[in-house]
Amino acid sequence: MLVYRPVLFDQAAIFIVALPRRRQRQAMETVAHMARHPFVPSDFSTTDAEGRVIEHLLVGKFAVSYWVDHAARLVMITE
Repeated sequence: MLVYRPVLFDQAAIFIVALPRRRQRQAMETVAHMARHPFVPSDFSTTDAEGRVIEHLLVGKFAVSYWVDHAARLVMITE
């Protein structure tokens, strides 16, 4: 089984830390799930200023923005 690791960009980490404890746990469980299943299709995608495809996964009231580096086996959570 391939093992991917989640990486939180500053903006994503700041958002999660500002949540109540219970919501923090839920957010981190979502991030861990995304790292365990990096090939699950997202709900929609956009392109960033660098031309990178950013995937967006709708989770409850939030959209998690990320891209996957398959070579390094990282799920990069951007916001």
